Amino acid sequence: MESSSISMDLVQFIGKLGDLKDEHYHMTLALSAIIELLIDKGLITRQELEHKTAELDQLMAGSPYPMA
Repeated sequence: MESSSISMDLVQFIGKLGDLKDEHYHMTLALSAIIELLIDKGLITRQELEHKTAELDQLMAGSPYPMA
């Protein structure tokens, strides 16, 4: 009985992980679309985006709670 419970927990965990992966893909896609629209409309440049990305990456590198 306990083995069956562990197996079901594992199946549920794998399902949730799959859902998170799908959600991450859709969020990344939406963010990419927004960035491209901002660039296409001339509101930001790719250089500004790269500069800000590098700046934020430096801030995260020193964080006591790294994202990755």
